[in-house]
Amino acid sequence: MKSTLLAIVGAVVGGTLGYLAFFWIAAQGYYGMVLPGGLLGIGAGIGRVRSVWMAAAFGAAALCLGLFTEWRFAPFRENEGFWFFLTHLTDKPPIKLLMIAAGGVLGFWVPFRRAEERK
Repeated sequence: MKSTLLAIVGAVVGGTLGYLAFFWIAAQGYYGMVLPGGLLGIGAGIGRVRSVWMAAAFGAAALCLGLFTEWRFAPFRENEGFWFFLTHLTDKPPIKLLMIAAGGVLGFWVPFRRAEERK
């Protein structure tokens, strides 16, 4: 139980740092969309989760955080709503979608890898 709680707290802290770091890096002229999800996964990896389902939940959270961050950073001009953003996600350039997906993969893989080491 303590390890799971540590993983959740680590994910929240890592995701928050990733979100803030993305906007700081964007202000410097760079695009690091992998940071929110990736740092969420690294933070979650601190707790050494025992369940694949927890790792999958962290991966889903990392993907959602990446989508939310992209929406806050570059919403569509036609409509700035989140639902419109989600329904027109394929209009975004592929590199942006790949970076969001990479953050989601890291959000899953780091806690999952740590769970596998424990066995």
